[in-house]
Amino acid sequence: MTIDQLYKIYRQYPSVQTDTRKLKTGDLFFALKGPNFNGNQFATAALEAGSAYAIVDEAPATPNDRIIVVDDVLTTLQQLAKYHRQQFNIPFIAITGSNGKTTTKELVHAVLSAGYKTYTTQGNLNNHIGIPLTILSVKDDAQMAVIEMGANHLREIASYCEYTLPTHGIITNCGKAHLEGFGSIEGVRKGKGELYDYLRAHGGTAFVMWDYDYLQTMSVGIPTVIKYGTTDAVDIQGTVQQSEPFLTVSITKGATIQTQLVGSYNLPNVLVAVTAGRFFKIPDEKIKTAIEQYTPSNSRSQLIEKNGNKFILDAYNANPTSMKLAIENFAGIHAANKVLMLGGMAELGHESLQEHEAIIELIKQHPWKAVVLVGGDFLKLDHPFIKKANSAEAAEWFKGQAFNDTYFLIKGSRSMAMEKVLSS
Repeated sequence: MTIDQLYKIYRQYPSVQTDTRKLKTGDLFFALKGPNFNGNQFATAALEAGSAYAIVDEAPATPNDRIIVVDDVLTTLQQLAKYHRQQFNIPFIAITGSNGKTTTKELVHAVLSAGYKTYTTQGNLNNHIGIPLTILSVKDDAQMAVIEMGANHLREIASYCEYTLPTHGIITNCGKAHLEGFGSIEGVRKGKGELYDYLRAHGGTAFVMWDYDYLQTMSVGIPTVIKYGTTDAVDIQGTVQQSEPFLTVSITKGATIQTQLVGSYNLPNVLVAVTAGRFFKIPDEKIKTAIEQYTPSNSRSQLIEKNGNKFILDAYNANPTSMKLAIENFAGIHAANKVLMLGGMAELGHESLQEHEAIIELIKQHPWKAVVLVGGDFLKLDHPFIKKANSAEAAEWFKGQAFNDTYFLIKGSRSMAMEKVLSS
C-alpha cells in the first residue's frame, strides 16, 4: 500500500494510536516494535478493541482486510506524518535545546493560541515516535503548529526536520546535556544546530537568543533572524525585574509580565514567547495575559506550598547546566532555612564524575540547612552531605524530619524520580 493510499484511510480515521491500552473506537493502530515489545502481537486485539485498521510489519497467520502490512511500521508512521504535514501551508515552529524547551513550547503555544488555532506537542512526545504522532494530530483548522524536538545524538534533529518541515525554529540553548550521545559541548551545538541547518537551507526564520554568542555564530546564513535578549541590539529586549518567588519580566518598550515561573533562568523562555507573539502580530496585552496565566506542571519549575514549607519542584530532568542554574537561583532566594535534595544526572558519559564533582563544589559555596544527594554518581564521590541511594530512601529521610518554614529545591534527572520525595 502506498502512502497516499494509506493517507486516504487516515483521512477517514484521523486518530492514531500506538498503545492498545489507550485505543478508542475508530483509531488507526500502528504496531511499533522495540527492544522489549512487539506491537504486531497485539494487532488482532487492537481490532477487537475497536481500531479501524492495524498497520503491521509482520504478516498475521490469518489474513484480515483490516490489517495493513508494510515494510516497516515506524518508517510508515513518519512518512504518513510528512504527507500530512505537506497538506498545510502554515507556520510550523520547531523548538529544541538542552534546557527549557518544554517550558518554551508551552509559553509559545499559549501566546500564539491567543490569536490563532494552534496545535502543539502534548507532554513530552518529542522523539521519533512522538513527533510524527504530534504532526498527525494537527487538524484541518490549524493556523499554527509548535513542535518540540528532543535529541541525544547527532543527526536526530536533522531526521525530525525531514518530516516536520519547519518554517521557523528556536534553539533555547546548548548546554551540557546528553554528553554521552553527543560526545562534547561542541557535539551538542552541532546536533542542536541541525535545526538551523534546515532553516538555512530552506529559507526559514530563526528566533535567536542574542545573549548567547554561540547562537549568533550558529545562526549565520539563515535568511531571517529575529533577535531577543537583554541587550539593546535585539528586536525584543527584556530583563528580570524580580524572581522571588516568581519571575517578573520587564519588556523594554512593553509590558511588565508577572509569571508563575520560578527562577530567573526562565527569562529567555519568556522573551522568546513575547518575540514569537509580536512577530505573528499578537497584541501585547494578549501576550501578557497568555504568559501570566500559564501555570507550570509536570515537575517543571513548580512552586508548591505544603505543611508550612515551600518546595521548588524541578524534577522532570537535570543536566549540569540546568542544575547549576537552579542551585544558583535557589541560593539567591531570601530564606532562613534552605534544603537541597538533588538526584544524580544521567547520560553524561565519561564526564559524569567530573560534572557531579563540580556540582558538589558549587553546593559548598553556599550555606544550607541540609543537603541530600541522591543516587547516580553522587554515590561514588566523597562529600560531606547526606547520601541516599534513591528517591525512596530520600523520601524516608524527609518523612523522619520535622521541617517547618523551610524552602526546598528538589531536582534530578528523570530516572531519579525525585518528585517521589514530595509525594511522600
